[in-house]
Amino acid sequence: MTDLLRALSLSASGMEAQAKRLRHVSENIANADTPGYQRKLVSFQSEMETGAVSAGRVRLDKTPLPKLFDPSHPLADTTGHYDGSNVDLVIEIADAREAQRSYEANLRLFDQARQMTQSLFDLIRR
Repeated sequence: MTDLLRALSLSASGMEAQAKRLRHVSENIANADTPGYQRKLVSFQSEMETGAVSAGRVRLDKTPLPKLFDPSHPLADTTGHYDGSNVDLVIEIADAREAQRSYEANLRLFDQARQMTQSLFDLIRR
């Protein structure tokens, strides 16, 4: 029984971590055209005792911002350049797909453990 409850807890922690990752990927995609925007990265850390996963600190991607040429842009300097965003939509879409699939895998595990727990409770009540 405790193994099933542990499975529920572990899969819930995985879903929570992937949801946070997906939230930041969505912010990155939404700000892909925002001048000066730096991509947000989320790392994961596991707790040694329980094995649960959590999203770590959010950090900014240190990749240099591209210089875009548009003399008419309000943020353009005297040479007509301004800082773009370091968000690559292909990478963000791939990260979103990976986070979604990991979330779904954890959800399936959670649902199976929940069904097994419910079956045990039904047997005990009889």
